[in-house]
Amino acid sequence: MASEAFEEIAETFEFLDDWEERYRHVIELGKAMPAMDDAVKVPATKVDGCASQVWILPRIDGERFDFQGDSDAIIVRGLIAVLHALYSGISVREVLEVDAPAELARLGLDEHLSSQRSNGVRAMVERIGLLAAEKAGG
Repeated sequence: MASEAFEEIAETFEFLDDWEERYRHVIELGKAMPAMDDAVKVPATKVDGCASQVWILPRIDGERFDFQGDSDAIIVRGLIAVLHALYSGISVREVLEVDAPAELARLGLDEHLSSQRSNGVRAMVERIGLLAAEKAGG
């Protein structure tokens, strides 16, 4: 169960021949994301468990989940953009049903990220799940 935006990324990855091209695409996705205002880069939005600085700010519109994210590392900004494509625009309850490891495995990210980056992605996915669970339960 993935959003249309994530399916587009998955399709693009199928056409890219090697991981270096995919890596560049992830970086481009990160560059295309709007920067987060420094005023919201606070401890409450910071994601623990990432080697680089990462912030995620949820934006819930009715039942639709969205978030803004940023990082001081360009590749991590790209990974945030991939997660944004995976989760944004779906309902809060659907966020809780997404099998992020399986969806990200479709991109080959699990095979090509360092263990530190993989841990960071896991931390971001956990944070997104917690934010959605708070909204779904409250």
